[in-house]
Amino acid sequence: MASLTRAITRLAVQTGRGAVRSIATTTPVSGHSDDIMEKWPADKFDNHFITYLNRPEIDGWEVRKALTELHDYDVIPDPKVVEAALRACRRVNDYALTIRFLEAIKIKCGSQKNRDAIYGYIVQQIKPVLDELGISTPEELGYDKPEFFIPQPEFWWEKRWYKDYGFDKLPNYQF
Repeated sequence: MASLTRAITRLAVQTGRGAVRSIATTTPVSGHSDDIMEKWPADKFDNHFITYLNRPEIDGWEVRKALTELHDYDVIPDPKVVEAALRACRRVNDYALTIRFLEAIKIKCGSQKNRDAIYGYIVQQIKPVLDELGISTPEELGYDKPEFFIPQPEFWWEKRWYKDYGFDKLPNYQF
């Protein structure tokens, strides 16, 4: 592209047409230019978010920005990072954000087998902080089960939900 710009400039000078407006030769493809943080060691990555979230003057927008940035990376955060995030959410008095953050961690764990192992470990490690701050987990609030799910066997696409939510274990229940 740069050689094309030089060729156009040379042609304009040779023909005497005057100055030619320069052409932009680079355009950003996405918001992330290089994602240098993905190349950081795990300790440096964790410490970056912990120090950012532990700032006493942090506001709600900055907490949401940090949690969104953390969620965008293909990592499940360390319990130390989760604790720092919960404390930051508490400082800005955003209880809903704490619950959504815990739900996002659970979703990032993947399959049910991984959720039981990894998410269970994270909740076990952060339980003292949850108790200290008075935060309930989404499971304690009942957010892990749908509130308005009504079994309707005539819809074939819902059959997998019966097993997921325990309706197949009800006595005399057929689908």
